[in-house]
Amino acid sequence: MPSPRYLTKSRFQLAVECPTKLFYGGKSEYENSMASNDLMALLAEGGYQVGALAKLRYPAGIEITAAGNQEAFVATAEYLKQDKVVLFEPAIIFGDFLIRIDILVKDGNRFDLIEVKAKSYNSLAPEIESARGKISSSMLPYIQDAAFQAWVLRQAYPDADIKTWLMMPDKAKQAPIDGINQMFKIVHENARTRIDLQPADGVDLEALAAIVLAKVNIDQYVNTVITNPISFPGGLMSIDEAAASWAAAYKHDEKIPPKLGGQCGNCQFVSAPSSGRKSGRDECWRKVLNGNHDTVLDIWNFRGKQKLIDKAVYRISDVQRDDIGQFEDGQNEMGLSSRQRQWLQVNGLAGEHATEGYYFDHSLFRREMENWAYPLHMIDFETSTVALPFYKGMRPYEPVAFQFSHHTIAHDGRVRHQGEFISVDPGRFPNYEFVRKLKEELETDQGSVFMWSPHENTILTKILNQLREEMNPPADRDALIIFIESVITGGKRAMIDLCDLACRGFYHPDTKGSNSIKKVLPATLKISPYLKNTYQKPVYGAPVGIHSKNFASDKGFVWLDQSRPDADPYKRLREIAGAALADAGSGEDDSSIADGGAALTAYARLQFEDLPDDVRQRIKAALLRYCELDTMAMVMIVEAWRELAISGTGN
Repeated sequence: MPSPRYLTKSRFQLAVECPTKLFYGGKSEYENSMASNDLMALLAEGGYQVGALAKLRYPAGIEITAAGNQEAFVATAEYLKQDKVVLFEPAIIFGDFLIRIDILVKDGNRFDLIEVKAKSYNSLAPEIESARGKISSSMLPYIQDAAFQAWVLRQAYPDADIKTWLMMPDKAKQAPIDGINQMFKIVHENARTRIDLQPADGVDLEALAAIVLAKVNIDQYVNTVITNPISFPGGLMSIDEAAASWAAAYKHDEKIPPKLGGQCGNCQFVSAPSSGRKSGRDECWRKVLNGNHDTVLDIWNFRGKQKLIDKAVYRISDVQRDDIGQFEDGQNEMGLSSRQRQWLQVNGLAGEHATEGYYFDHSLFRREMENWAYPLHMIDFETSTVALPFYKGMRPYEPVAFQFSHHTIAHDGRVRHQGEFISVDPGRFPNYEFVRKLKEELETDQGSVFMWSPHENTILTKILNQLREEMNPPADRDALIIFIESVITGGKRAMIDLCDLACRGFYHPDTKGSNSIKKVLPATLKISPYLKNTYQKPVYGAPVGIHSKNFASDKGFVWLDQSRPDADPYKRLREIAGAALADAGSGEDDSSIADGGAALTAYARLQFEDLPDDVRQRIKAALLRYCELDTMAMVMIVEAWRELAISGTGN
């Protein structure tokens, strides 16, 4: 007999996003990026640790450990016969609804329902309400989650006095001790994740939890959600109506007809043709596309998608110039405006650009490059922001910069992997050492420094603030501050954002409007004879080729496989990284670190798991290779742009 299909709090939230998603959720044949995304997995692990810390506020709490829903429900009901009890993960079933409450405190007829979230909260400047007095959009999903649980609990125990709370890491509070994060080791066993508590001697865990975590009463907001209609794609319904409708659809595995809208752009049920999984979004849009998969959802940085869909304009080919908005034709010294770029994506390439198959603003790039000072420095950071602070004095979600890679391009075109930094030892605060090493590598000359997107600027600015607020500053604090101020926005040597330059001066149809380096590089490779000629040879890491710290080889590496001219270069880079890590019997721990989310997950594992030394070394090696490859991708793009700018005759 199949298990009952209950509407849980996570499924309720999924339905609020889009009721049709209930049908796709939990089915292995459908792609689900939220289930497989490494960054989401990292955030989930942060949630495990916050949940474990929250339970320490209630030392007498009892964990409901029964594996099955019915067994957990029976155990919960038995405990709730007591006059006073604190339960962790109790199961409440009412009709077609099931909730597992993070913490439930029963005192006579009063219930405290406590929902624990890894979301940051500032007790000195709460942001639950917007400026207009409504629940803020950033907090609404968390309030709705708690409201659904309170609604089910009220039906199961109609005579009880129920109070609802959120417990979240408080950014207004500083960690009173070092190593809070490392006290909560993550253990994966039997397809489950648990926390192994390893407290330092003399630590009052209950007091620690009370300091780091804010407990916020949200009764007024919960009542607002319960007494007012809930808005979702497709309409408005009371929580009674919505929950009943969604529970019935989920129980019978019926697909609720989709309501197409701008929210579809964020759908997690989207698959690539090569994934082997179904795409839920494609199924929803199939009737209006007639086989054309280029939708208005693909228009880059466009806020008018909902208006187009409301007018039944679904295909990008049906978009008119007036739909984009007013903009001037012709060249601009600053490059493409946002609307010009959007129209270029919609209307396609024209004139010489149509012949070439891409758009490249030769004049813009030549002007920009005239201001570049050699050698050119390409830098890329890997960072982590976690819920529980690593060190005394830090607040939740302060950034930790644990790695960078650094490539240079000399004026004569010579490329070199100039340097790198990595600090992944558990409990070690790397930020100041990170900046110290970066300063050492960049201060030898006054060459231009490049990043891809503002991430590096943001991180250095936050480390600057950490240095200024540091109670026990390093001896070289002033020197580090002066260095950071010189390379962030407004500094004499402010970093140049290559992603911004791509937005203003380069467009290829294959990017689908995206300016991600993982989209721009493959497109650039298609149009650059220089890159094809250079990197189809075994030059990378070779003794007389391009210097590499992590890919040194007598034979050198071939980055572009001639037999696969249309292959995704980043896939090839992952293959190179995997080949470099190959080791008989090495298992899944040797998989290459393929993207930023995976790098964060790898760092989390090194911090929070008890791993064998050989596994640690393999993960560290993978991180080094990944970060090096990312800055080398920047090198390749700049090389191609420089050749195009020099050889072009202008637009």
